[in-house]
Amino acid sequence: MHQFLPYAWFGGRCVPFAEATLSVATHALHYGTGAFGGMRAIPNPNDASEILLFRADRHAKRLSESAKLLLTELSPETIMAAVIEFLKANKPTKPSYLRPFVYTSDLGIAPRLHDIETDFLIYGIELGDYLSPNGVSCRISSWTRQEDRSLPLRGKISGAYITSSLAKTEAVKSGFDEALLLNSRGKVSEASGMNLFIVRDSILYTPGVDQDILEGITRASVIELARSMGFTVVERPIDKTELFIADEVFLTGTAAKVTPVRRIESTDLAMHRPVMEALRGRLTAITEARDPIFDHWVTRVGI
Repeated sequence: MHQFLPYAWFGGRCVPFAEATLSVATHALHYGTGAFGGMRAIPNPNDASEILLFRADRHAKRLSESAKLLLTELSPETIMAAVIEFLKANKPTKPSYLRPFVYTSDLGIAPRLHDIETDFLIYGIELGDYLSPNGVSCRISSWTRQEDRSLPLRGKISGAYITSSLAKTEAVKSGFDEALLLNSRGKVSEASGMNLFIVRDSILYTPGVDQDILEGITRASVIELARSMGFTVVERPIDKTELFIADEVFLTGTAAKVTPVRRIESTDLAMHRPVMEALRGRLTAITEARDPIFDHWVTRVGI
């Protein structure tokens, strides 16, 4: 069972989590007309009165842009003000995952985005490792990643995650931890809720934004961090075959952080992952405010 934080941001204020309820007729519930974000919040290991947020500005900006795809105005400043008030009310003592959500709150039955009420909420759960840090097994999903011409994939639109849900369940029920989805051109796109990297001859490769991926914030951070550490990073289409012969394969995401892939289908991958380990160690130091070079990626919230 999830351990939810005691307060939610709902209706423009912090209320007890149990009181943050919606009508069964809520438009977003029926049509997937919502967009969400995810933020990692951890207590500062060196200051118990401070919560650390990783790249909060980027998360707020992306959610604001996702809201625009739903014809809703929600500024990054409004999002951040609510997040800060939410954290001050909850005072989390353990690593937590925050879920801000903008959605059509109207009770009408017509599938539309015009002339409709919208709202914004935030809730949180205590969350350590979403996936095993020792590595996960993956299968190639029978489901295909959607195309941007059918869904606005630059946003985290809630309705789009039916494909992720189907792929994840298919993977787990067939004995794997996670699913890897191909796009409509047969190229590797992403996992059910994570971006993907492979390493070959110490060069990192990752599908570009033209491969129907979500523009992941952890993905962008890993790319920038890797280049600053002297690694070459290439964004290009990746063939399925490359997954099986790569020196390293790993996933990135706000919940997943940096997670190695240990097996794909029936192929076991190498356990020696020097590139991934270097990146994961550095990213962990950044999120814990132990890296002065990337200190600007961390937002401190006094509680």
